[in-house]
Amino acid sequence: MTTLNVLQEHGVIAIDGMGGDSAPESVLKGLAEFGSSSYRFIIFGDEKKLKQCLPLLPSDISYEVRHTDVAVTSDMEVISALRTGKQSSMGLAIQSVASGESQAVISSGNTGLYMALAKILLKTIDGIDRPAIASVLPGKNGRMVCLDLGANAECTVKNMVDFAIMGDALARSVFNKEDIKVAVLNIGSEDVKGSRLVKKTSVILKKFLGSYVGFVEGDDLSKGNVDVIVTDGFTGNVALKTIEGTAKYIISELKSSLESSLLAKVGACLALSSLKMLKDKMDPRLYNGAILVGLNGVVVKSHGNSDYVGFANAIRFTTNILNNNIFDGIRGHLEQSQLHCLLDEGVGK
Repeated sequence: MTTLNVLQEHGVIAIDGMGGDSAPESVLKGLAEFGSSSYRFIIFGDEKKLKQCLPLLPSDISYEVRHTDVAVTSDMEVISALRTGKQSSMGLAIQSVASGESQAVISSGNTGLYMALAKILLKTIDGIDRPAIASVLPGKNGRMVCLDLGANAECTVKNMVDFAIMGDALARSVFNKEDIKVAVLNIGSEDVKGSRLVKKTSVILKKFLGSYVGFVEGDDLSKGNVDVIVTDGFTGNVALKTIEGTAKYIISELKSSLESSLLAKVGACLALSSLKMLKDKMDPRLYNGAILVGLNGVVVKSHGNSDYVGFANAIRFTTNILNNNIFDGIRGHLEQSQLHCLLDEGVGK
């Protein structure tokens, strides 16, 4: 059974309506918060549960509901979940992109399964072994593309080189500039420091990637002095969660301090506009949305614990990718890179 509400259509985005800790409410509230009629949305999930939240959607949003009572949970093992995953709300949403019906897919569901299904159904771009999770993070001096943020806990040198080339391509498209600076996350900026993985990656990138500038340390994640920071998925995910947790902690403590006394409340009122600017800069929900780069399609991951504000920003992130044709930009840059030369030399073997 299908529920259809068709208005003006400029593009189609598939949404996993059952993915995430607070789905489907957070998903549909997020869609309502996004509130654009420029795209049509195909929402996959349990129609009975989705219908309870559909009244939240404003009348100018074009959407269609595709029913499936199969869903995957965050605690499911990838191997067992793959048996039924293709018929789940997540799997069907990805298949919508694979068939060409949708231009992009968004899910807040199980990251491991999302990556596995996307790789099976969409395949990777020629020359790329593993996709990576990439997102744009704010910094004091500018924004940065950071990858991998959790797709690959263990990486080879070849994977790291792939990430650097994809990050370079993504940054050129997102930031619309040519003078990109790419760096590798390490425990120090000196060439002698770090694991075999990062040191060998650095040697190869110095030789083949003109935009590579060397190592950066953990505190550089908040500076924005480079355009791309490359790391393995384990380190990247820990770093991202640490940044998000610290931001939430500071916001919480600041709020408590400003409510601690009458004088503090008066001071807060006087500094309200400045405090709001600070909150907006530090609120991780406003930077929700990461793209699984390296796949033959636009696949966007939203945080599993994302609320409606975060999911709305994941949709904005997706539409920005589509509006700027970023996927084709990444693909074109990869084709022009020296990736195949690296492969011929047996990088990471």
